[in-house]
Amino acid sequence: MRVIVSAGGTGGHIYPALAIINKIRAKEPDSEFLFIGTHNRMEKDIVPKYSINYVPLTIVGIERKHFLRNIKTLRYFLKSIKDAKKIIKEFNPDIVIGVGGYVTAPVIYAAKKLGYKTLIHEQNSVLGLSNRFLLKYADVVAISFESTINYINDIKKVVFTGNPCSEEALKKTKMNKSDLGLLNKKKLVLIVMGSLGSVVINNKMKLMLSLFNNKDYEVLFITGKNYYEDFKDLELADNIKIVPYVDDMSRLMKATDLMISRAGATTMSEIIALKVPSILIPSPHVTNNHQLKNAMDLQDKGAALLIEEKDLEGDVLVRTVDKLLNNETKYNKMKKNLSRLVIDDSATRIYNTIRNLISGRKDDEKHNK
Repeated sequence: MRVIVSAGGTGGHIYPALAIINKIRAKEPDSEFLFIGTHNRMEKDIVPKYSINYVPLTIVGIERKHFLRNIKTLRYFLKSIKDAKKIIKEFNPDIVIGVGGYVTAPVIYAAKKLGYKTLIHEQNSVLGLSNRFLLKYADVVAISFESTINYINDIKKVVFTGNPCSEEALKKTKMNKSDLGLLNKKKLVLIVMGSLGSVVINNKMKLMLSLFNNKDYEVLFITGKNYYEDFKDLELADNIKIVPYVDDMSRLMKATDLMISRAGATTMSEIIALKVPSILIPSPHVTNNHQLKNAMDLQDKGAALLIEEKDLEGDVLVRTVDKLLNNETKYNKMKKNLSRLVIDDSATRIYNTIRNLISGRKDDEKHNK
């Protein structure tokens, strides 16, 4: 199989794209890949490490607050379509896949205009701006949340696959808590606000962490590498551990009893796949407030609790943790509700969808536009 994959901007787009590539490689080892990303975002450094050919497009996102700057954005977009057409023709793929980020818009658009099969994947419960634009140019729209179908008119092209990162997480081995100086006999509450951390939440945690002193469970707070120095001198009880970063978070999640986190797409997929009860504190500083909608989707299904950032004051967090951990019936019901949402073969579903889409390809439609 010859595959072009496009994704960019954040790990929430890049890692699902890599999970799809990994699954195709496992199923068809002779497959060839080309990854099209941006010229200046994190994918340009991450993707080549996986022995994947990488081609950048010079493109920038829409400026919502500075409308006149979008004249330049439009020029980049139109040039990117032209460049993408050239790249696609030269590689001649069996399929072109978009996994989110503004770089996918010219790539999928160009591929469709050239007559190639196209698939887009949406990780969040609401469609991102690029995927909304690409709905009519995608042959298949793969979604991670069933509720996303409410935003799509042509439901015949929709396939509910889940997030491919969930299948990757399930393969991981459980982390030994003692490696982090924790006790295996005690319950673990994990607090983490993404790989970089959150300055807003961290400032609140400086005041709140001491409220967890001497609880009968342990708390592991991951600050993010840039914020650890702000916490290392805090005087806290032995049941509270603070670290700057933990590699391979899904392994740690397998050893976690309760997770307090943001509500990004990849984190949500792993919470569901690993059936980790959670208290979600969505970032309010994301496009279309999609983290809040992700969290509400899980809360509405009884599979998580939600505290908005603006409401994270006083002892609200420790009270919420205590109420959940001390109520075995409520805790087990949340795990049961999570188990109903688990898709343990998401990447496989996407692979099968790709294979079916390719098998229906008409070769004579290509290159005529």
